[in-house]
Amino acid sequence: MIRIDLHVHSVFSDGTCTPAEIVREARSKGIAVLALTDHDTIEGLREFARECARLQIRPVRGVELSACDPRTIHILGYRLDREEVIEEALSWVIDRRNARNREICKKLRELGIDITIEVIESEARGRVVSRPHFASWLVKNGHVPNTKAAFDRYLARGGAAYVRRDGLSPDECVRIVRESGGLPVLAHPSLTGLEGEALDDLIADLKDSGLWGLECISSHCSAEQTYGFIAAADRHGLFTTAGSDFHGKNRPGVTLGVQVSEDFIPWARLGVTM
Repeated sequence: MIRIDLHVHSVFSDGTCTPAEIVREARSKGIAVLALTDHDTIEGLREFARECARLQIRPVRGVELSACDPRTIHILGYRLDREEVIEEALSWVIDRRNARNREICKKLRELGIDITIEVIESEARGRVVSRPHFASWLVKNGHVPNTKAAFDRYLARGGAAYVRRDGLSPDECVRIVRESGGLPVLAHPSLTGLEGEALDDLIADLKDSGLWGLECISSHCSAEQTYGFIAAADRHGLFTTAGSDFHGKNRPGVTLGVQVSEDFIPWARLGVTM
């Protein structure tokens, strides 16, 4: 058995730990292989790789793309060899995300909340601004008692300040990872809200677009679901991966590290020498 984690977020997106802090925590937990997969950015990868080299943890360069779809569909990208391709796509995604953030601010002001995009950018410490940063600010400033209330009341679909995402389709996310020399993986399939034939249809469609793998072990799924995802990966000829979806304090109760057999993941395909 080996302890790994191929789904981790830092302060460069919506996590609360720096890449270096994550690597040091991973070292303390005996993690041998680690991927940084921030939402829609690869800015943290240089710091991440330096600290992995210093502490002798095998790094995997990653990203997580959030697809524009009524369902929750996120595509992890690993082993990104052509940075210029992914950076061009991410620049467009960030422009769309920033426009959405400005619209959320506008809706919150219309609801009587004194907020500006500048204070939310400060909350995000100059990194990618996302809804958890709005939630954190709303809690700190006494508008809601906790993060869940912030999403339920304002930020989630159906909330008073919700704004629909405008971005890449699931197929485009897969294609961009492929064009970047990477390996696209469907993250936390349990969060899609699909089961049985409907989930199989989604996986088949993404496989046709170039999907490489399925995240079968995650903090979002039960043991029973894990067995089902492994079976689905086998049916569709996909590789299996595993990760915690660690966000630091933004996801309480989720710790770094997943235990897997050494042959659970094809390490050579990820550029990792075991």
